[in-house]
Amino acid sequence: MHKLWLNMREHYQLYILIAPALIYYIIFQYIPMYGVQIAFKDFVPTLGIWGSKWVGLEHVIQFFHSYQFWDVIKNTLGISLYGLIVSFPIPILLALMLNEVRHKKFKAFVQTLTYAPHFISTVVMVGMMMILLSPSTGVVNQIIVALGGNPVYFMGSEGLFKTIYVFSGVWQGMGWGSIIYLAALSSVDPHLYEAAYMDGASKLKKIIHIDLPAILPTAAILLILNVGSVMSVGFEKVFLMQNPINLGSSEVISTYVYKIGLLQNNYSYGSAIGLFNAVINFILLVSVNTVSKRTNGSSLW
Repeated sequence: MHKLWLNMREHYQLYILIAPALIYYIIFQYIPMYGVQIAFKDFVPTLGIWGSKWVGLEHVIQFFHSYQFWDVIKNTLGISLYGLIVSFPIPILLALMLNEVRHKKFKAFVQTLTYAPHFISTVVMVGMMMILLSPSTGVVNQIIVALGGNPVYFMGSEGLFKTIYVFSGVWQGMGWGSIIYLAALSSVDPHLYEAAYMDGASKLKKIIHIDLPAILPTAAILLILNVGSVMSVGFEKVFLMQNPINLGSSEVISTYVYKIGLLQNNYSYGSAIGLFNAVINFILLVSVNTVSKRTNGSSLW
């Protein structure tokens, strides 16, 4: 403790710099954990958390026996894994391609073009999708009709929901996701490229033997983080895209918790489901981090 105090006195500027972030996490992330105990209680708002009766794992067991359990889990995992498989490599490919562009103005134009969608709000994004994919006035359906096909109700199709969700996310996030890989590529020693050029290596071989090893540790860390949140499909976008027709493939844990916990005032049951989801994510995070550390030495801790 004495050494920590001396270190804080010596480097007090750094501790002052990090203080706002620590205070934020303590107030908004750690203190609210006090309320997690309602997942193990039959919570009644008038009695409060302490006054409500303990029921243990009753709500978790109830969720396991729910007729919606497997559908919700299947949809959550399906969207997450689909998104991980499709969206994870695309920022890497974009960064590798941009790294090969030597025309600065064209490179800046492409970067701006791919970064811009990231700043579109989710509400506006879903509104654009509904307009473009409308069966009557949407541009996509007008093209289909012009080619001799029949209009498709994209937003009302269970089979197309996951694809629309994932690829719209790819379009919105690939440019922003490539930034960290471009930063990793910028740290590559130029002499490596010169040596490869002198040895007659093609661009593809330079990418395979220089660029990919340079971004591999970064990619491993991001993969760990993505797998660690595989059970956490964002609420806002799914909820805005959801309708009674596509509910069979769009009901995920986050929307189910919202409907059960808030709309039906079943706070304990909703909290138990959310806690179950968090525990699964934590187990996945630790497991993938351990595997990554043992295989290539890259890990979060």
